[in-house]
Amino acid sequence: MKVKNSRLEAIRLILSTHEIGSQDELLRELNKEGYTLTQATLSRDLRQLRVVKTVGTNGHYKYVLTRQPQQYRHEGAKGEMRPIAPLTEENGFISIKFSGNIAVIRTRPSYAGTLAYHIDNCEFSEILGTLAGDDTVMLVMAEDVTKSALIKALRTIIPNI
Repeated sequence: MKVKNSRLEAIRLILSTHEIGSQDELLRELNKEGYTLTQATLSRDLRQLRVVKTVGTNGHYKYVLTRQPQQYRHEGAKGEMRPIAPLTEENGFISIKFSGNIAVIRTRPSYAGTLAYHIDNCEFSEILGTLAGDDTVMLVMAEDVTKSALIKALRTIIPNI
């Protein structure tokens, strides 16, 4: 078990310091660190660490760790932790439109999934759920949530909304 814990820590370190786009790249990096493992073992490790593939700011796919401690901040009077998604002005956001309790966000091609992922991880009380296509994210707003309240919440991760 000690070897596995050491390997998992090595994966965390590599993913937090390198942009890794494939399991082959990650296997090569682990090999440089002295770890020899199969692709199947790596897949299990990635699943255990809750690693996901997302689109980086350069438009290429990369692996990221979900819910990393450094991605959280205290928010609200209750001192609850709320994740800060690593989004910038290059998040692909184009526009947002509303119809009843549905919001539709348009993005550049291939950005919708990543944006929906970050919205879901923030667990906004204003949003019941998301559905993403290639360039569109549909948000279902909670009852009695105003458009301005939703935009205010989303602004914490989408600065250019």
